[in-house]
Order: sequence, then C-alpha cells, then structure tokens
Amino acid sequence: MPFTLATWNINSVRLREPIVLKLLQEEAPDVLCLQECKSPVEKIPTEGFAELGYTHMVARGQKGYNGVAILSRIPMEEAGDKDFAGLGHARHIAGRLENGVTIHNFYVPAGGDIPDREKNEKFGQKLDYLTDMRDWFHAEKPEKSILVGDLNIAPREDDVWSHKQLLKVVSHTPIEVEHLAETQDAGGWVDVTRQDIPEGQLYSWWSYRARDWDAADKGRRLDHVWATPDISNAGHSSRILRDARGWEKPSDHAPVFATFDL
Repeated sequence: MPFTLATWNINSVRLREPIVLKLLQEEAPDVLCLQECKSPVEKIPTEGFAELGYTHMVARGQKGYNGVAILSRIPMEEAGDKDFAGLGHARHIAGRLENGVTIHNFYVPAGGDIPDREKNEKFGQKLDYLTDMRDWFHAEKPEKSILVGDLNIAPREDDVWSHKQLLKVVSHTPIEVEHLAETQDAGGWVDVTRQDIPEGQLYSWWSYRARDWDAADKGRRLDHVWATPDISNAGHSSRILRDARGWEKPSDHAPVFATFDL
C-alpha cells in the first residue's frame, strides 16, 4: 500500500487552518503530521479536514503550547504517547496504519536561546528529552516504524545556511547534534530525506525575523522523516514544499514529504 506522508510544524492549527486545508487540497498527502498545534484536542478544527477525507486523527494537545496531531485519510488507530523527560508536555503521539506501520510524531523542545544547561533550563530539558528518546529506543527497538516531526536540530553542515556561524546557536551546536545522533543510532533510524537527497543545502525553517526570508535564505533543516531499517528502502520522493513558507499567514516551517511503498 503506497502512501505519502507529510510533516509540518504548523505553529497553531486553529490560526492556520486555512493553509492546512490548502495543503490537503493541493498536495493531498495520505497522512499529515502536525506539531506545535497550540490547541486542546477537542478544539482542533477537524470538520474541515474530515470534509476533505481526513476522517482519522490521533492527537495530544494543550492550551496555547506544544501539541501534536496525525491526520489520515487511510484507517489509523492510536498507538500511544510518551512524556519524555517528564515535562508534562504534549510532544509525542503515535498512530498505527492498517498495514502495521507505526508513525511517531514528535515535537522536540526548542531549547531556548543559550546553549548552556546551567544558564538555561530549557536547553537542559531539550537534551534530557533526547536522552529519554534514546533510552526508549535502546530498550524497545522500533520495527516497521516511521518517525517524523520538528526535532529542532539541524544535524548536518549543509542543513544550515552557515555551519561556522551557527556552531554556537541553539539547533546546530555540537552537543545537540551528538544527542540527536545517539537517538537516531539507538533506534537504527534512517534519515529518509537525506537518503533521497544526499547532497546540498536543504532547509525546512526560515525565521520570521528576516525581512525577506526567501531572498535571505538563512534556513535550517529542523523537520525530519526517519524510518526503521526494515522499511527505509521503501521510502522515496522526498521533498520540502518551500513555497508554503510564503503562503498567507504562514508557519515559519515548511512541510516535508516522503512516499513509502509498503
């Protein structure tokens, strides 16, 4: 059963419902994973999504912050959630498709502005969150699974506009990259996006602070699609919908797509 999946930090699903509907209408992924929904589950605007055929949803939400949801037009059942680092945040939800594939949708903490856990509690929380993810994958080796989401780390030198200038900027510091690599290795996860697009600058996020984000093009690849080794070779057609960053009232993230022949 081939299916196309997209992941998108939407930065408020209620505020940006129009562009979610635009994406579903124009791109029609079978599964859409959203992060930073900033909404209690019962207030997610599901009616418009259902009218387009996305009648299945699993989600975790909270008022004004965090929140993750998976919308699907193919049958999907909830497969649980985890509270990594004991933060009490809605940052993970899993759904299982009829073909047995489990999709994990993550919103890893951003980590604040100072890359020092002694001076910045949020940075410590980010590292602890990744450590808990790593330990879980060591303890319960994932199989037939896809992991997507805003992981808030751009790991490779060509995942940022300037490796040298961002080495001390949260999202690209060596300690974050190391923690992400350990998490990835623990589950044997394959970076499907870079499997498909192995070379070249690749971004999924551009700051709101840039007067002209497109011209400046100071992006980072913070949003990821990973798969376990048993199904990673089934992934293909990876792309980032850069144009969505320029839609009306956009998120600062662009959707990342991949198709799986399973």
